[in-house]
Amino acid sequence: MENKTYAGIPEKYANIIDSKIVLIPVPYDGTSTWQKGADKGPEAFLEASNNMELYDIETDSEVYKKGIYLTEPVTVNSTPEAMVDAVYQETKRFIKKNKFVTIIGGEHSISIGTIRAFNEVFQNLTVVHIDAHADLRKSYNGSNYNHACALYEASQNTNLIQVGIRSMNVNEKNVMDFDKTYFAHEMAVNDSWMDSALEQMTENVFITFDLDAFDHSILPSTGTPEPGGLLWFETLYFLKQLFKEKNVVGFDIVELCPNISEKSSDFLAAKLYYKMLSYKFYNQETEENYEENYKELKKLGNFLKFNKNNEE
Repeated sequence: MENKTYAGIPEKYANIIDSKIVLIPVPYDGTSTWQKGADKGPEAFLEASNNMELYDIETDSEVYKKGIYLTEPVTVNSTPEAMVDAVYQETKRFIKKNKFVTIIGGEHSISIGTIRAFNEVFQNLTVVHIDAHADLRKSYNGSNYNHACALYEASQNTNLIQVGIRSMNVNEKNVMDFDKTYFAHEMAVNDSWMDSALEQMTENVFITFDLDAFDHSILPSTGTPEPGGLLWFETLYFLKQLFKEKNVVGFDIVELCPNISEKSSDFLAAKLYYKMLSYKFYNQETEENYEENYKELKKLGNFLKFNKNNEE
């Protein structure tokens, strides 16, 4: 990756010491089973970000001035297990530095590592899974670390809420919590799903956003596109309410599978990332809440879960 800073922002907003936000690219596509190319997603995302206006009209803000540090990409790919562990370790490392950690994939299996790290730090974590697919298989093609298994571990260890689901295997019904699953066909005719989902969340929320949650009419460049997905403004409305009402502790965005002749998907992914940051840091109060939450976690001794030998 040629990017020296996220979106080409000045170095003073991109250094690790002063930045409140960290962006970790994970160019991995080791277990996808149809269209390959998600490993090119982070690079396409960063290229699109370089061509994006950094003033957000809706929030009247320039969130990049909070500081966004772009890390070296996580490139460990010898096995799916090794990749997940590398993502977990890198994510954990920056959470411990009191950064708002974000991750761009790569296929959805990277989220096993990101969620594992956040769940170790933040108590009573809700994972909001926005996706076309349930991803609740315990194992697929002989691996527990397949993209089809991305949310199985979270279903066992966190308060998992799934939004936009419209494709799944019948066996996933045995794992799925139907009271906390919002199917696309029901969302299309019932506006109350947003309030219901928010009511079921705990205070601390991690968002994992698979881009195939969007309808393929606005985002075709993904490995497994499905008809009948979310549209732009309804998605933003939900995210804005989520960031307003809950303490979003981090997020990842996955499954951009770029097409050289179709750049609008890359730009949508870039815009989505920036909008989510803009909602998170919409005002000073949200920023102060994040700082206070971090202090409370340290008082509670939650960081003792980490191996002190790994600290830097």
